[in-house]
Amino acid sequence: MTNSSQTFKRIISEKLIKKLQEEDLFKKKLLPDIKTGDVFPAIRNQRIDFYHKGGKLFEYNEKGGFKTHIKYAAVIKNKGKDYLTKSELKAYRLPLDFSTNYDRIKENCTNYAGIENSGIANIYKEFTYFKKKTDIVVLDIEISFKSLNEEKKQDRIDILLFNKNTKMLRFVEAKHYSNTYIRSKGVPKVVGQIEEYESQINDKHDDIIKEYGRYVEKINKLFYLDIPKPEGIYDKVTLLIFGFDNDQLTGKLKEHKSKIENENINTYCKGSISKDFYLTSLWENNF
Repeated sequence: MTNSSQTFKRIISEKLIKKLQEEDLFKKKLLPDIKTGDVFPAIRNQRIDFYHKGGKLFEYNEKGGFKTHIKYAAVIKNKGKDYLTKSELKAYRLPLDFSTNYDRIKENCTNYAGIENSGIANIYKEFTYFKKKTDIVVLDIEISFKSLNEEKKQDRIDILLFNKNTKMLRFVEAKHYSNTYIRSKGVPKVVGQIEEYESQINDKHDDIIKEYGRYVEKINKLFYLDIPKPEGIYDKVTLLIFGFDNDQLTGKLKEHKSKIENENINTYCKGSISKDFYLTSLWENNF
């Protein structure tokens, strides 16, 4: 469980925190949405990423401040009109700051989101660590590790859950029913994917706990919270399959699930994650 060359980090400076807290975009736009779960902040290595509806809305670092993808920001000022004439278009210009067209940038971010990332967004919106009534929360998303496989650059796990009572971490990989990785005549590709992720956890076990202790410490300072630090991590990654109807549940999904579980993969299925979805059920699912 030792790693001679630690590359996984979750740390930001006190200076970055103070600078961010003074930004108008953060105070007036992002923070209210973070508190409702509409935007999810995630600490990386000396930066913070802000996610919305499955896309990375902004990232923020000490040197460059905020930045967003051009496909989100390339919107003209909205004067309440959906259609423009050629002459009207000539008179329009791009906004000069992110706050001005914040809602339009969010809208574009939503439009580009994939079906799986949108599903994950439904989870972190309902189970943000800002909601004190829930013991199990989404602590991080899109967790990227340098791949242990030389043929790949990165392994990226979808969700990290945290149980504030037990102080334990649990990783979750989310797959929509339409994803070809869950279906195969032989062993589904998702099995190998999950096994690689579990190797990452074993290889970086101590580093993961240490870095998420730092993560929680900075989250608490940034948002004035009192989340406890993690003390342990489960070595098994749970596979969440969603986006199917009742016919699929009793049909092909049953077959896919059986093949996956035969390979010792912990699998939890839920047709919709926007209705009657509880993290406790996902957390406690252990075959």
